[in-house]
Amino acid sequence: MSRPVAPMLAATIRGLVGDDLPVGIRAWDGSQVGPMYGPVVVLRNRRALRRLLWRPDELGLARAYVTGDLDVDGDLADGLRRVWAFARDRGRVHVSTRDRVEAIGTAARLGVFGPPPRPPASEARIHGRLHSRARDQAVIAHHYDLSNDFYALLLDDAMSYSCGYYGPDAGTADEISLDEAQRAKFELVCTKLGLQPGMRLLDVGCGWGSLSIHAARHHGVHVTGITLSREQLDFARKRAADQGVSELVDFRLLDYRDLQDGPYDAAASLEMGEHVGDAQYPTFVSTVHRALRPGASFLVQQMSRAAGDSPGGGPFIEAYIAPDMHMRPLGETIGLLEAGGFEVRSVQALREHYVRTGEEWLARLEARWNAVVALVGEEVARVWRLYLVGGGLAFEEGRMGVDQILVRTRLSPDRSNA
Repeated sequence: MSRPVAPMLAATIRGLVGDDLPVGIRAWDGSQVGPMYGPVVVLRNRRALRRLLWRPDELGLARAYVTGDLDVDGDLADGLRRVWAFARDRGRVHVSTRDRVEAIGTAARLGVFGPPPRPPASEARIHGRLHSRARDQAVIAHHYDLSNDFYALLLDDAMSYSCGYYGPDAGTADEISLDEAQRAKFELVCTKLGLQPGMRLLDVGCGWGSLSIHAARHHGVHVTGITLSREQLDFARKRAADQGVSELVDFRLLDYRDLQDGPYDAAASLEMGEHVGDAQYPTFVSTVHRALRPGASFLVQQMSRAAGDSPGGGPFIEAYIAPDMHMRPLGETIGLLEAGGFEVRSVQALREHYVRTGEEWLARLEARWNAVVALVGEEVARVWRLYLVGGGLAFEEGRMGVDQILVRTRLSPDRSNA
C-alpha cells in the first residue's frame, strides 16, 4: 500500500523549514496532518503540487486556488494570515542540498513531476509597450469590463469602486453602511475641494460616474469625467440621465494624456493614479496641473506600499487584477506632486477605512456567490474572493495604505495663496 500523502508532505516541510505549517493539510487520498481545528489546506489533486513545483511562490498558490486544484476548508482570511506570518518568520531559512534532494524524492514518489500546468484562463494576457495607450486600454478592459452587472453585485448603489469613509473613527462606526460610507467619502472630497455651484470639476478616472454625479447633484458643479472603459462610460451616462444631471456632467472616453480643455476650478482622482505607472506619473501630474486655473485644488486618493515592497501589489494582483499597477510610498507621491508645481495642503490616511470597505465587498460577494458564478464563472469568482481577502489583510496589516492628498496650484507671485 502506498504511503499517505499528507504526512509525506508534512515531513518534507519540516525538513525544509524546520517546523510544521500553521494550518492543516488534507490530501486527495483523504490523509491529513497538522492542526485540524483551524483552516485546512485541501489538495484536491496532484496538479495542485505540480503548480507549486513549477511556481513555488504566491503565483503558484494563486493558480492552484483559482482553478480549484487547491482549496481552503475554513476561514480563508485566517489561513492566509497564518501562512504569511509563517513565511515572514522563516524567510531566511537555509535549505541544505540534502534537504532539497529529499524534497525532490518526495515529489517523485507522489507523481508530481510533469510539464507545467497551463495558466488559468482568467490570468491576464497583456501585450505591447508598457503604458502605451493601447496597452493601458487593454489593462482597463481586463479589469473593468467584466460587466456592469458583476460590479453591481459587489459595490454600493452608487457604484463607487474606491475606499469609503466611515467617519473619524473607522473602527467604531459599525452602524455605518457601505452606501453611507461612500456618500460620506464623496462629501469629504467635495468639501476639501471647496466646490460651489457653477464651478468646473475634472474627475480623472471617473469610473461609473459616482463622484461626478454626486458633485453635480449636491453641489451644482459642472463636471467632466474621463474613463478608458466603454462599459463604465455607458453606465455613467445613463445614470446621469436617470438622476437628471446630464446637463451638468460630461462623460468622455478619453486617455488623460489627451485632455486638452480647461481651465478647471478643481480636480479629483480617486484611486486612478496607481494605474498611471511610475515613469508616466510626472506626465499625469503635469497634465492635471495644466488643466487647472491658478489656486485650484486637486484631490488625489491613492494607495501606497513601502519602498521595495512589490509596487505592483505582488504576483497575484499583477497577473489577475491590475497588471502594470504601480504603488509607491506616500512620501514619494507627495514629492512628485510638489515637483509638478502643486502645494500640499493636507494628507489624510484612510487605511483602516479600506479594511471596512473590503469587508463589505467580500460580504456581498459571498452572499451573492451563486449569482456571481452564474455571471462570470467559478474561476473568476474565486479570483475575486482571493483578491478581496488578500487585499483586506494587506490593509489590515499595514502592508498597503491609502490616503487623500489635497494639493493646490500656486497663485501668481503678486496674489496671496491664503
